[in-house]
Amino acid sequence: MANPSKDDPDRYPPLGRALLWVDRPGSANKLFWGLAAFCVVLFLLDFTYHKHGHFVVEDYPGFFGIYGFVMFTLLILAAKALRVLIKRNEGFYGDKAIDTEAYPEDQLERVDNGD
Repeated sequence: MANPSKDDPDRYPPLGRALLWVDRPGSANKLFWGLAAFCVVLFLLDFTYHKHGHFVVEDYPGFFGIYGFVMFTLLILAAKALRVLIKRNEGFYGDKAIDTEAYPEDQLERVDNGD
């Protein structure tokens, strides 16, 4: 019998085996649409009770969901703009970069992928 590989699902801990469905094709779409449906349900539930906010705008149904979405979108756009200012080219650190070190060949773990 061959040695089991590191990626053998039988060797995963119980939680790892339970979450293997996430790695299957199409799971990302299911997860996205599930979260979208959950957000829509929570938004609609916001219309079912009366709130007593500190500010008047907090009493509007769905305010916190809309506010959170707008602020998150603005945060992403601000991060993209900030990236333009702080982005450096690949050789910016030159010889002082840690990935410029020469590693001994006998200490490198080479993997043969059958190519």
